[in-house]
Amino acid sequence: MTDWQVLLMEMVLAFAATALLLRPLISSLRKGAVLDVPNERSSHTTAVPKGAGIVILFVVVIGWCGQAWIAGNDPDLSQIAVVTSIAVVLGILSWIDDLKGLSALLRLVAHLAAAGLAIRFAPFQGLIFQGFLDTPMDTLFAVIIWVWFINLFNFMDGIDGISGVQSATVCLGVIIIGYLVPGLDVYAPYAAVLLGVSAGFLIWNWPPAKVFLGDVGSAPLGFLLGWMLLSLAASGQWVAALVLPGYYLADATITLIRRAVRGEKVWQAHREHFYQRAVASGLSHGRVTCAVMICGLLLVGIASVGAAGYPGFSVTAAIVVVLGLLHFLRTSGSHQA
Repeated sequence: MTDWQVLLMEMVLAFAATALLLRPLISSLRKGAVLDVPNERSSHTTAVPKGAGIVILFVVVIGWCGQAWIAGNDPDLSQIAVVTSIAVVLGILSWIDDLKGLSALLRLVAHLAAAGLAIRFAPFQGLIFQGFLDTPMDTLFAVIIWVWFINLFNFMDGIDGISGVQSATVCLGVIIIGYLVPGLDVYAPYAAVLLGVSAGFLIWNWPPAKVFLGDVGSAPLGFLLGWMLLSLAASGQWVAALVLPGYYLADATITLIRRAVRGEKVWQAHREHFYQRAVASGLSHGRVTCAVMICGLLLVGIASVGAAGYPGFSVTAAIVVVLGLLHFLRTSGSHQA
């Protein structure tokens, strides 16, 4: 089989396993009353089971470790074993958070430990900032960026379908760039597994959602996506690493800065992200998620152009596209209301 046929097979297997395993999990979560009950900060109106991340993490760990064992090249089995093991531990802590609640400080410590241990025992194949910073500072900022990405992925997981779409488009970008840039194709199979898992999750999470990720899903998923994006940056593709998750980065960061300027507790749940305000103003979950998906696909194309040798154009075009989506989310709902 060709490389593309293998990738397609991996995507299909991951998709099928996720979609099939989520059915009994949803039933179990509902029977166990593991539900996301709406409150004044929620964007949904009915209680929905949460915890789909259990299946997602299971399929990803099996798929990634299996791929590393078969391939036997960089990233090798030991590196993938470290990354997936940390993701599992992060998932267990996040599941406890789903069930009982953990303090913001404890979650932050866990995220810092996860990123720090991953970089220590499964280092990237190069410096994230490409020599602009010395090695200790490069490592420090890599940890900070990784922790921020884990948290913003959790912050942005607030409406039906949005995180599945973001994960899928980022993974699609990693696959395409992997075959545009020599040496980066080693990451394509891992992105293919995660793309299939994301699509399988969307079967059940597409509006109206029948299950949510829960923290058990959003934290490990943000961690694993962060590993892939930082791997791109360490390999010289820092533009792609910024562009692919461009909307999530912009929405979460702008919202955090606004709340910090107003003196609000930035770690507390709220409904001030652009996508949340759009839903509150009248746009459906489906329309907002479709807009995010279109933006994500455009960013995949833009990141690919950057990887092909046009980084300046890529950054400029990405800013225009992301600002366009933010403007749409800020204005369209109010026009419909």
